[in-house]
Amino acid sequence: MYKAILFDLDGTLINSLDDLADSANYALKKLNYPVHETEKYKYFVGDGVFKLMERVLPEGKRTQSEIESLLEIYLPYYERHSFDKTKPYSGITQTLLKLREAGIKLAVVTNKPEDISKVIIQNFFGNSLFDTCLGSKSTRAQKPAPDIVFDTLRILGAEPSQTLFVGDTAVDMQTAANSGCVSAGALWGFRTEEELLNSGAKYIARTPEDLLSITAIG
Repeated sequence: MYKAILFDLDGTLINSLDDLADSANYALKKLNYPVHETEKYKYFVGDGVFKLMERVLPEGKRTQSEIESLLEIYLPYYERHSFDKTKPYSGITQTLLKLREAGIKLAVVTNKPEDISKVIIQNFFGNSLFDTCLGSKSTRAQKPAPDIVFDTLRILGAEPSQTLFVGDTAVDMQTAANSGCVSAGALWGFRTEEELLNSGAKYIARTPEDLLSITAIG
């Protein structure tokens, strides 16, 4: 059995696609740029907020100054609207409770800004399900760099070989590989089974409940 499980946030624990898309489109409108269909955001997100702003801008406008201008509008708007349509995936809370009851340490590891991530986790999951939540900070490299995983494992007192990393994108599977964790692709999230397998997923979880069999407690 694993000693620890690390979870990505967007597309793994919560379905936040609508609020992410609405907030980015709001910022684009404010700067008179064209907006995007919500489904396209499944491939815009995953690499942090700076990269998200870069991807949604027209190709000829992806300058540092334009990205920063968009961020100044996007971030405060998203903070105010991050709970409008977002909700945990069906079955995820019950699965987390069972994993916790089995004595497995749980943590959130995300490229979303850390302060926003902690508010979201507290709102949807309270203070007792997760041992820690680490997100994007200027002092730490983002996923797929292993830094954030190593920081998390130090807090949890776990080794990579004892840890399952659950996420819904190639970035998450690459992060698991770079840190020496075992990877599980969350097929209920934003990306495809093909992407997850091609990026090295050892397991594919089609539903949150599949994590119980993968960890041998279900």
